[in-house]
Amino acid sequence: MTSKEASSLGEAKVPLLEDKTLVDRGEQDQDLARRVWVESKKLWHIVGPAIFSRIASYSMLVITQAFAGHLGDLELAAISIANNVVVGFDFGLLLGMASALETLCGQAFGAKKYFMLGVYMQRSWIVLFICCILLLPIYLFASPVLKLLGQPEELAELSGVVSMWLIPLHFSFAFQFPLQRFLQSQLKTAAIAWVSLLALLAHVFVSWLFVFKLQFGVIGAAATINFSWWVLTLGLFGYTVWGGCPHTWTGFSMEAFSGLWEFVKLSAASGVMLCLENWYYRILILMTGNLPNAEIAVDALSICMTINGLEMMIPLAFFVGTGVRVANELGAGNGKGAKFATIVAVVTSIIIGLFFWMLILAFHDKFGYIFSNSKAVLDEVNKLSLLLAFTILLNSVQPVLSGVAVGSGWQSYVAYINLGCYYIIGVPLGFVMGWVFNQGVMGIWAGMIFGGTATQTLILILITMRCDWDREAEKAKLHLRKWENPKQELN
Repeated sequence: MTSKEASSLGEAKVPLLEDKTLVDRGEQDQDLARRVWVESKKLWHIVGPAIFSRIASYSMLVITQAFAGHLGDLELAAISIANNVVVGFDFGLLLGMASALETLCGQAFGAKKYFMLGVYMQRSWIVLFICCILLLPIYLFASPVLKLLGQPEELAELSGVVSMWLIPLHFSFAFQFPLQRFLQSQLKTAAIAWVSLLALLAHVFVSWLFVFKLQFGVIGAAATINFSWWVLTLGLFGYTVWGGCPHTWTGFSMEAFSGLWEFVKLSAASGVMLCLENWYYRILILMTGNLPNAEIAVDALSICMTINGLEMMIPLAFFVGTGVRVANELGAGNGKGAKFATIVAVVTSIIIGLFFWMLILAFHDKFGYIFSNSKAVLDEVNKLSLLLAFTILLNSVQPVLSGVAVGSGWQSYVAYINLGCYYIIGVPLGFVMGWVFNQGVMGIWAGMIFGGTATQTLILILITMRCDWDREAEKAKLHLRKWENPKQELN
């Protein structure tokens, strides 16, 4: 029998229509699985180190708060107010402004225009440093502002003193945030993770030395944050300029001073978008400070916000990873790739969010012991744990969609959405439930979650689902041409 006859006989034994369909389906399933696997590897190459570095950075604040909590309830409340309100105010703004680099550097890297990444970062340094100078009065006049906002006098005074000691931390943001985004956009995330580990180890040692050994009290606890965050900043800078980025860092350039106004406008849109999100839960703490028995309420809520903030490092890592992946694909002109990266990131983050949602529900009466021994505080934390669980679940989606917005350059649109959802719907609803219906901190928090965060998430889902990704890829090409030549007008 010839090979041709054998082939014909083999084909004759196969029911063509049925088996061809099964084969096609199998190939499609294998192709989809392979695409998901490949995209997941790209995503986790960014997200994995980003989770570690963000948890390490945030753990510095958690460790400081834990040290302060064992000094006393007033010290815990003061360090919480300083970290969550004063530092949180400019942290959100500067972090958001630095996120303009995720759009610009990410798209430039995808388009293989490597030289521009270093120029963009230097422009960001200039803009953020000027912004730090303008924001300095927040630290200098923290005590009178906190009193004006209704905080108890003793708490406001100590929070103001702590805030003054955090001014070096404030200026580290102007350099650290752009460095992180510069490195993340070119997938050099392992360097960020290693430097973060070094800074965390330094923070643990210095905290023990200042608080327990030298007994510098709450001021010593605050001073350790400055030291550790500058270790992180200088470590990233050293890696960048001493050979870590030979293609994207070619030295300081006068070109960084050109097109600054356009850069300011994009940075401002990014800053408003993210700081409106960041400030939202800071306002929750301020509103809680005006309730009866404010010290216990603030302590309990700040513990929940610390746990939420620690877990939030995972969605925020997905925010970064999604932003970089979307920007890289759009910069390379691949709209379908950007869409697929979005889907994989959102689904992965939701699965992780469900896990932590169940974990909080299972250990609702245990995690408060990390920060306090006060029975009143622990009981209040236990009551708030259900709201904490749902906040974590919602936040597993919302930051990822915000990452899509940053990668696509939609910051100005999302800023309006955040303003409407958070401050026109969420804050008033929280006020009504907290004071009008006498539900206290639980009412305030519930109103802000289900009124603001849930609404904003739903709108971002609808916008992302209706996006024309091929059109976004074309827009990315035009934007890159404009940023390379700031004085050139493009239609």
